[in-house]
Amino acid sequence: MSKVPKEKRDKIILVGIVTVAVSAALWLLLINSQRHTLRNVRAEAVKSRDQSSRGYATLKTREDVKQQFEEATRRLQTRETAMAAPNDMYSWLIQTLNNFRSNYRVDIPQFGREVPAEVGIFAKFPYRAALFNVRGTANYHDFGRFLADFENAFPYIRVQNIELKPASESQGDGREKLNFSLELLTLVRPIAP
Repeated sequence: MSKVPKEKRDKIILVGIVTVAVSAALWLLLINSQRHTLRNVRAEAVKSRDQSSRGYATLKTREDVKQQFEEATRRLQTRETAMAAPNDMYSWLIQTLNNFRSNYRVDIPQFGREVPAEVGIFAKFPYRAALFNVRGTANYHDFGRFLADFENAFPYIRVQNIELKPASESQGDGREKLNFSLELLTLVRPIAP
């Protein structure tokens, strides 16, 4: 074995120690900081991709939301055309009730004039309301079917203050007639600007 002189061995050990120290310094100062920067850049890239995908999703749903809004606007306009007109509410009520009751054995001879009423649901609600008093006669079951179907067919008309009294006349089939009185509170479509 060849013996390395002590001075040369000390120099080799010193070079090794210096090399390890320089390598550690390079690792800590350069490489570690670069890894930290790279980690931050990756996190930012992921964050940007997420933000971008949310943006694309918003752009995709924008058309759906726009379509839903247009559909809701069309449905509202359809319902508004069936609402009472602000200039002739009385004839609208008579026509609406007569057309609807043609399928039922309900007699409605008395229609009261409209009384303006407050809606009071929301602030800045664009609709007004009108209250009508209606009186008539019908069999109990016929009136019940008429009333249920009427409320389902006209969701913007509220039936309230129903009074039922037996009528003085009865039919020959054993079914008793009754007199009814009720109030119809209806929304009136807004006047177009």
